[in-house]
Amino acid sequence: MTTHEHDLVVIGAGPGGYVAAIRAAQLGLKVACVEQERELGGTCLRVGCIPSKALLESSERFAEAKHALASHGILVSGVQLDLETMLKRKEQVVMTLTRGVEALFKKNRITRYTGRGRIEGAGRVTVLAPDNTIELKARHIIVATGSQPAALRGVQPAGDRIGTSTEALSYREVPRHLVVIGAGYIGLELGSVWRRLGARVTVLEFLDRILFGMDGDIALEAKKLFEKQGLEFRLGARVVGAREEGGQCRVEIEGGEAIECDRVLVAVGRVPNTDNLGLENVGIERHKNGQIPVNAAFQTSAPGVYAIGDAIAGPMLAHKAEEEGVACVERIVTGHGHIDYDSIAGVVYTNPEIGSVGKTEEQLREAGIDYRKGSFPFRANGRARSLGQVEGLVKVLADSRTDRLLGVHIIGPHAGDLINEAAAAMAFRASSEDLARTCHVHPTLGEALREAAMAVTGKAIHF
Repeated sequence: MTTHEHDLVVIGAGPGGYVAAIRAAQLGLKVACVEQERELGGTCLRVGCIPSKALLESSERFAEAKHALASHGILVSGVQLDLETMLKRKEQVVMTLTRGVEALFKKNRITRYTGRGRIEGAGRVTVLAPDNTIELKARHIIVATGSQPAALRGVQPAGDRIGTSTEALSYREVPRHLVVIGAGYIGLELGSVWRRLGARVTVLEFLDRILFGMDGDIALEAKKLFEKQGLEFRLGARVVGAREEGGQCRVEIEGGEAIECDRVLVAVGRVPNTDNLGLENVGIERHKNGQIPVNAAFQTSAPGVYAIGDAIAGPMLAHKAEEEGVACVERIVTGHGHIDYDSIAGVVYTNPEIGSVGKTEEQLREAGIDYRKGSFPFRANGRARSLGQVEGLVKVLADSRTDRLLGVHIIGPHAGDLINEAAAAMAFRASSEDLARTCHVHPTLGEALREAAMAVTGKAIHF
């Protein structure tokens, strides 16, 4: 067995892992990164965030060409779908970015090992490759192994007939009827893609609402808009089984009539990839859900072993993992590293987009926090009018006593970009008045955020 020594070994090359490796190299460490997949970038880049956004963008262009350009005085006839080209474009976007990560590894002199990483003891990691085994020694080990789609009891996987987001990103034909199990980020995004491309889409959700954990007003508005687009929702629907029968699929619902369809997307959440990592070899016990317990410095119970991203508690977001990777490495090298979890935003890339940061109104009520709120509709925003995208609103929540921003929630055009301003404001402990008194360029969508902040004190100008 060949042995190599490094200062740091990172297990996993997703957003958390590869960013941690790069930051560590910048700080002078000799870094190795172990990844079992051929391409770098993890689930997010290969079969998650990036390919789904590529398909979302392409499907929106297709829908716009068919239904929306005429209102701009652009007459297009005979619009047809070339799904093969659309999928090739998605794959090209992914390939370009994975090669970009490879280039960054070379630039920062990070040694990449292909194979499955396993902790064998203090400061020791083996790389289990198909043709050999390599031993790595290092003072520090970071577990950044990400997550995988959660399974659902009674649902029998069947290729691309009954599968997860991985399969739904690569259907070779538009489903006639796609059933999506789960009304969260992933289910709604991919359901939207295939609905725009012509599929009938039925979304089944166990709860009595969609987008659990998101602000209730925003989720309610989202459901109305998605229904206008043709998505069908069945809430309070507990799926007890799904199987393929003769090329078709049958989804069984407790207390209800079974649904016949030709594709099923299971999108009921994700679980950490923490099995078979050898954690027991260094005395690390996981939570029941597979998450690895860590302290504020991302240290596990084993000296020299750290964990970040989807492998630990918190929202499973690529940018959260990246920030934890940077903070973890900076703690190791400098003793300092901080993350403000209250200002980490989330985005649903449907059309319209949904962006959220901070507390929801429901969370504030439950915590007994006195707050004021202001909202502003995009239909009263000049830039939204010129874009022809007037659906949705901005909602701002602020502390009743201090006026400090507690949460901002947006559904509307480019909400994913707009929410970054709100996140920055919250990170710097801004008040709603700070946002209200910041001059925003006219005409821009950002003015809607400013007006919502002004509405907290009843002083919105344009509504």
